[in-house]
Amino acid sequence: MIHPNEVLGELRQPARELRDHIPDVIGAYAEMQRAALADGALTAKVKELIALAVAVTRECDGCISAHARGAARQNATEEEVAEAIGVAVVLNGGPATVWGPRAFSAFKELLNEER
Repeated sequence: MIHPNEVLGELRQPARELRDHIPDVIGAYAEMQRAALADGALTAKVKELIALAVAVTRECDGCISAHARGAARQNATEEEVAEAIGVAVVLNGGPATVWGPRAFSAFKELLNEER
């Protein structure tokens, strides 16, 4: 299983070191992410659910951890997350049946922290 706080913790220092070498790239990416995930025609919650589903299809534990946290912070429900993961299963098949439960578990862990 993915333990999102451990994954994000493991990535923290290497990400800082990389940012020190390419601050413009990492800064631009961070700004793009803030802009893309902000409320607009779609709410930030819907965008986090989309991002979580994409993270499942990309099989990215760091992305799952980050967007499970984002979905929890946007007050997504377990039902909403499950349905978003269901879309990932349809589009990604078998691998999503492995990464989807990991993402759902990560979301539930982070949701409990947000409460």
